[in-house]
Amino acid sequence: MSGSAPTPLLLASTSPQRRAILGQLGIPFDVARPRYDEKDAPGADPIELVRRHALGKASSLVGEAADRPLLGVDTAVLLDERVFGKPADVGEARAMLTRLSGRTHEVVSGLCLIGPGWEELEHEITRVTFRELSAGEIDAYLVTDEWRGRAGAYAVQGLGARHVARIDGDYLNVVGLPAALLVSILARRYPGLYGLG
Repeated sequence: MSGSAPTPLLLASTSPQRRAILGQLGIPFDVARPRYDEKDAPGADPIELVRRHALGKASSLVGEAADRPLLGVDTAVLLDERVFGKPADVGEARAMLTRLSGRTHEVVSGLCLIGPGWEELEHEITRVTFRELSAGEIDAYLVTDEWRGRAGAYAVQGLGARHVARIDGDYLNVVGLPAALLVSILARRYPGLYGLG
């Protein structure tokens, strides 16, 4: 496949972070909004949940993909086996950041890549340790509005980086796409096509 022109992935997401990561990796892609309704069953295992959502997003666009690879991703923040989604308001964001302060949490992503006649469904876990945050620091961050639409109420690629003492694992997974996992699958499934493998 090394002589073929790269086939753009179809990314089942409108996330600007995921688009930026694919661009950074030099992987050609197009974007489509998934036709998938994320519903979290109470008490569901968080890893199974992100895997199911990633599969649902990718599968929802199978009819539009032709022969190109379809990519679905879902990310959650976990602390004490509790899922921290996108905060509904500033009070919820403050509560999340207060709980994350001084603790290590997990960023878990499900990744589904569907190609002609095959499907890969995997997940990645990155551990993020926050330093102790004062109430004043949390309030100053909340004023920036960067927490809006962010799982766990922070953006590690922005001012939220100030909260972080340590990251163990794939940094880009915390941003929104488990890049190392995606690259390894593409290298195996399409050797040479994306300059990988």
